[in-house]
Amino acid sequence: MSILEGKKILITGVLTEASIAFAAARIAQENGAEVVLSSFGRMLPITQKISQRLPKPVQVIELDATSSEDLAALPDRVRAAVGSLDGIVHAIAFAPQTALGGNFLSTEWSDVSTAVEVSAYSLKSITVACKDVLNNPSSVVGLTFDASVSWPVYDWMGVAKAAFESTARYLARYLGQDGIRVNLVSAGPLRTTAAKGIPGFATMEELWTDRAPLGWDLTNTDPAAKAIVALLSDFFPATTGEIIHVDGGLHSTGA
Repeated sequence: MSILEGKKILITGVLTEASIAFAAARIAQENGAEVVLSSFGRMLPITQKISQRLPKPVQVIELDATSSEDLAALPDRVRAAVGSLDGIVHAIAFAPQTALGGNFLSTEWSDVSTAVEVSAYSLKSITVACKDVLNNPSSVVGLTFDASVSWPVYDWMGVAKAAFESTARYLARYLGQDGIRVNLVSAGPLRTTAAKGIPGFATMEELWTDRAPLGWDLTNTDPAAKAIVALLSDFFPATTGEIIHVDGGLHSTGA
């Protein structure tokens, strides 16, 4: 039996075939899951078009994670699409260009707050909005990039990811009583659309390819996606508030 057989999973953030979210949707379907995607505004047609490249047809529901109206409507949209959920994949992050690429000291709060709201607070917003349609047990999995240290050019997105990781731990604390597990996958750098939008991101790519003990393929999203699928499954029934590193082992090495 496939490890997600019969499970219903909401996956956010599918915009290109090169994304971790797309790979997670594909591998989830290959492992028996019924997948529903979310997108918003002008991105909605893009997600609908990309979704046609998945092994099985999926529904795409409207969700702007910063919209109180969309969050309020989310449970009914989920019920209409799949009835209830066994899991959520949070793959949403955004920071204005002024918050990246070495601009840390000059970034205005308005841009910082945007990065934090979209990239960190949205984990709480989406999870709590879906609480009434999340089964017991269920699993929420998010994507992070190691926020325990500072990185060149990552700047306020790094701060947002630190908030994201803390948000996951607090959600794990408060939702455990409802059988909801909350875990993160910390992937190494990948040449996704999001990464290409970070000025100077290539400096981190070079670090991984030179130092990761297992090596690191900058174009292969499958390892991170497989970790997401594993955490969505019943194979981690007593794991929550955890960060699983899928980075070729670089996080374990020194300078």
